Parts: sequence; C-alpha cells; structure tokens
Amino acid sequence: MSRIKIGLQLYTLRELTEKDFFGTLEKVAEIGYEAVEFAGYGGIEAKEMKQKLDQLGLEAVSSHVPMHLLETELERQIEYSLEIGAKFIMCPYLDFNTYFGDEDKFKQTLEKLQQIGETLKQHHLQFGYHNHDFEFKKLGDRYVLDRLYESIPADLLVAELDLYWVKKAGVDPQTYLEQYKGRTPLIHLKDMTGDGREFFAEVGQGIIDYKAILETASANGVQYGIVEQDQCERPPLESVKMSFDYLKSIGVA
Repeated sequence: MSRIKIGLQLYTLRELTEKDFFGTLEKVAEIGYEAVEFAGYGGIEAKEMKQKLDQLGLEAVSSHVPMHLLETELERQIEYSLEIGAKFIMCPYLDFNTYFGDEDKFKQTLEKLQQIGETLKQHHLQFGYHNHDFEFKKLGDRYVLDRLYESIPADLLVAELDLYWVKKAGVDPQTYLEQYKGRTPLIHLKDMTGDGREFFAEVGQGIIDYKAILETASANGVQYGIVEQDQCERPPLESVKMSFDYLKSIGVA
C-alpha cells in the first residue's frame, strides 16, 4: 500500500489568495499540508512561486487550467508547471451541453483532450480530468465520464476523481474508485452533509466514509489526496484545518 500525500486545492481559499497569495500559502503550510494544487497563480511569476514553495516545503503537484486556456496558451501553462515542478495539469470543468451534448460534440471533445494530452506527454507532464456530477449523465447507454476514459488512453488522460461529486451523482465513491484502479493518481476529498441538503462539508464531518475510501485509495496506488471545499460554512481556513486534522486523526496526513 502506498502512502498518500495530502494536498489542498487552493480554490478553496480563493478569497484569501486574492488578498495575499504568499501569506495564504504560509498558513496552508502551517496547518501541515504537504502539497498544493493551483487554480490560478495570482499574477505571480513562476520562478518567484517556486522559491516560495521551496521555502515553505510545499510541493506543487498540479494545476487546474480551464479549457479556454488549454486551447489558447498551452505552451505558457506548460512552462509555468515545469518551472514550479508540478506533475499534472487538470481540466477542471467542461460545460455539458457545449462539450458532451451529442455524439458529434463528444467526438470533437475527445479529439481536443487527446491532443492536449499528447502535447503534455511530450513535455513529461500528465493530463487529467476533474469530474463533477453531470458527467454521470448518459450519452447513449453509458456515463459520459466512463466513455471519456474508455476513449482516451490512460497515459494521455488520468482521472482526478472528485469523490463528493461521485456521491452526489448517486454512485458509490469507493466502488467507482476501484473501477479506475491505477488511473487515479490524484483524488479530491470533500465531504457531504447528512441533513438532506447534500452540501459541501469538511472531510470527516459528513456522510462519506473516507476512512474506508482512503484505505482503498492507498491500495489502488493513489498518490495524492487533495482537499477541496467549493463553499465553506465556516471561515475557509478553519474548514481546511478541520479536514486536515481529521485526516491526521485516521493516520493519513
């Protein structure tokens, strides 16, 4: 079983990074996170970002890069990722109707994603896709997400499974994680409230059995568990500390 490193998707702290990016990174490191996944760089040059990460002992594992930037400035995104030492670039979201709405759109999307994956591979970076719940709609008789991973080779597109959204779609997260054993180097960790709202919750504070899931993840070769909370009902720094503390309490962090 491999040890999973615990990172934070900085989108969770977006209001704080807008005001003080480096100060926020310092707080993330103080909590105990080992790695970060970016969702924008706050206008900071890559060399300066790398110096700060090294100073704090934080690993830049990945970046979420929107599709329009993947299509218009891929080389720039590649250069930045290489400079900060990231291993992955993830497509964080694709509008369902635009990219998956029918067979023709789906085919065009596959071609675009495979081409991006091939370019990243040439630079020794790995491309991946981060799901929400809507990719569990069916196109034909199959989930769009399954068809996506069946159509593009794993070396050109890995799965960054967001287990909250898997659960939200009515699919069992642990079973689905097993389905993509060996193809999920990163997973997103956020919990779900049990009060009927199915809202975002700190890891360990909701109804998703993360202790069992993380045992499966470790056995399946998951390298990083990335905490992300799209919206927080507490101050976001308090929320990400709660998630980290829970993961530490079960021997993961």
